[in-house]
Amino acid sequence: MTKLIKLPALLILDVQKGFDHPYWGNRNNPEAEENMARLQAEWRKRKGPIIYSKHLSIQPQSPLHHTNNEGTEFKDIIKPEPNETVFTKQVNSAFIGTELETYLSKQQIKTVVITGLSTQHCISTTTRMSGNLGYQTYLVSDAIAAFEITDHNGKKHSAETVQELELAMLQKEFATIVTTDEMIKQLDHL
Repeated sequence: MTKLIKLPALLILDVQKGFDHPYWGNRNNPEAEENMARLQAEWRKRKGPIIYSKHLSIQPQSPLHHTNNEGTEFKDIIKPEPNETVFTKQVNSAFIGTELETYLSKQQIKTVVITGLSTQHCISTTTRMSGNLGYQTYLVSDAIAAFEITDHNGKKHSAETVQELELAMLQKEFATIVTTDEMIKQLDHL
């Protein structure tokens, strides 16, 4: 009997209109959403599981505040279909305060592919937890984006630097870093 191998779960985290607000500062990787959409289309074609998270912030100043209907909407390029799973959350990790871990367990999914916004927030936190929870985790480097930050000493760090350092910290310890093209090529071998 041939064993049926499940496609990994594609996680598309927090691709919401509120991330287009100037509140966040400069951003890198303007092609991130297009790459997420390419992966989304590939998963849909292969009938693989796609899971979305939506951040509903409790911080009043956030463009993702739960009362900001426009800011919390998914971007048009990446909207979920009615049969796809969406979890809402109030913190950075898609595993905290949601049924994500239970859902993956019930579906017997052991491998996840992470995309979304933003690298230093929900992507980093969810990737770290995914690795710690024992999932084989892939992080798609060109299907995520970071924002510039100012550190505790008042020094500004570019979005590109934030992205580069986050990927360096997550590689091997928590995830395998791949590009969109590499991920699509690997799907036949997972």
